[in-house]
Amino acid sequence: MAGPANSDTGRGGDDLELPLTGERTVPGLAEENYWFRRHEVVYERLADRCVNRDVLEAGCGEGYGADLIAGVARRVVAVDYDEATVAHVRARYPRVEVLHGNLIALPLPDASIDVVVNFQVIEHLWDQAKFVAECRRVLRPGGTLLVSTPNRITFSPGRDTPINPFHTRELNAAELTELLTDEGFSVQTMLGVFHGPRLAELDARHGGSIIDAQIARALADAPWPPDLLRDVTSVTTADFDLVDATDRDIDDSLDLVAIAVAP
Repeated sequence: MAGPANSDTGRGGDDLELPLTGERTVPGLAEENYWFRRHEVVYERLADRCVNRDVLEAGCGEGYGADLIAGVARRVVAVDYDEATVAHVRARYPRVEVLHGNLIALPLPDASIDVVVNFQVIEHLWDQAKFVAECRRVLRPGGTLLVSTPNRITFSPGRDTPINPFHTRELNAAELTELLTDEGFSVQTMLGVFHGPRLAELDARHGGSIIDAQIARALADAPWPPDLLRDVTSVTTADFDLVDATDRDIDDSLDLVAIAVAP
């Protein structure tokens, strides 16, 4: 899930760069930095679950997350449906073995993977249950499925259909849990991504929500105010909290992060 798309088509014309379409987030763009860091923090905080494991990233997008995981994993296989994305990842991230394929028919043998990573992707899929069943198929017994997705309650509040045109179905924590358990997984932990203290200060500085301030700029198709661009560019992964439901109400989270175990 990327943030509001803008008119940028890359970062300096490098042939290795992917355009910012609004469907995925990419690193290295000042205007996209908030969304990129909000996604990157989950990779950073859960990377230890991939240490010395055979890992599949199902729906790898630009590939930065798969490459981060490759720094600790025994092997990283990345699968994406978009052929241009596959070519980009293959050229930019040599530590990652990338395959072209459909997430509801993963091009991997049964019981061949220890960890499946699926961050900010499941909300784009038409057949979410079939994808989760495929994750169970390729995982070894007791393997781990890591899923992150926008929290429907806070991302598309009060709507029957997602705000983001690239999303097919968004989930709340209960719905995500049901989706995973219906396919045989045991949900070990449900975490939420929240703004930390510094982002709370930036929210207050920008009328109550730095997210809404970015969306308003995108809808207006106007130049970024210097103070907004400065603050968005300054965001780091340290500005986000990733906590479980015992510490904060999961329904108030920005994104959901499920850690599930295969039978």
